[in-house]
Amino acid sequence: MLSTETLEEFYRRHPVDNQKVFAENNTGQGHFNVFLRKPCFPKTPFSRRDFYKIALVIGNGKMHYADRYVDIDRPALVFSSPSVPSSWESGPGPQEGCFCLFTQAFIESHEHRSTLQDFPLFKAGGNHIVFLNEAQLAFLSATLGRMMEEMDSDYAHKYDLLRSYLRILMHEALKIAPVTVYETNTSAAARITTSFLELLERQFPIDTSGQFLKLKTANDFAKNLSVHTNHLNRSVKEITGKTTTQHISERVLKEAHALLKHTDWSIAQIANILGFEEPAYFANFFKKYTGSSPVMARLANA
Repeated sequence: MLSTETLEEFYRRHPVDNQKVFAENNTGQGHFNVFLRKPCFPKTPFSRRDFYKIALVIGNGKMHYADRYVDIDRPALVFSSPSVPSSWESGPGPQEGCFCLFTQAFIESHEHRSTLQDFPLFKAGGNHIVFLNEAQLAFLSATLGRMMEEMDSDYAHKYDLLRSYLRILMHEALKIAPVTVYETNTSAAARITTSFLELLERQFPIDTSGQFLKLKTANDFAKNLSVHTNHLNRSVKEITGKTTTQHISERVLKEAHALLKHTDWSIAQIANILGFEEPAYFANFFKKYTGSSPVMARLANA
């Protein structure tokens, strides 16, 4: 299943100087922090995050999404949200800039509860990258610099001020036309197919009788990748020559053989673990693809 990185996991993996300040509610109203990008990882895992992030990226690289990637070859402001799985891949040369991360609770007041979900640069399926000219880069760099200074200050109302700076970042980005160049066609299909196959394989092997498949259909995978089922099916078929359902069935069948051979679990248990509501459905599935029943397959390996 597509993983979701939590704030706590971010602080464990990211070599930041102020890790000690981590707390889910470090501001009294959600979480906020701001960092330099210099210690950033060359490549991050493709996953969701349960927090929001705005990064000022100075350096070459690629932002990968489920069905496309965006080349970043000049300064840019990158918006990430829990609804859009993504990963970053650094290109050659130094990485500079900074980024802030925050939770929904930090920026939203009770009277503005839907602000982040409606903000265009955080929305799934929209543009998430704003390229900057020199003047825009200077202004936004200075704003983020003030945010870093404020995090270290003793000002009693610093988090209110930081919310204001954060809204300035968001609205300044909206004022700049987000010109985003997408790599499409075969690269998009290849990207979504790779993501699908990685998700499929991550569910295996089944190691315990309490482990169950969570993604069982093309629709399940499409939801986790934030793409339409038809788009997933077309991409997988284009790249591999097989349907999404064929890939799922073949991998489930392979695991069924392994469980029948290497465990003493009952056939009913195995059927349940692999996502079949009834053992009879599992038996029909197994016989359709092998010409034999699960019972006969187990006896053959005895």
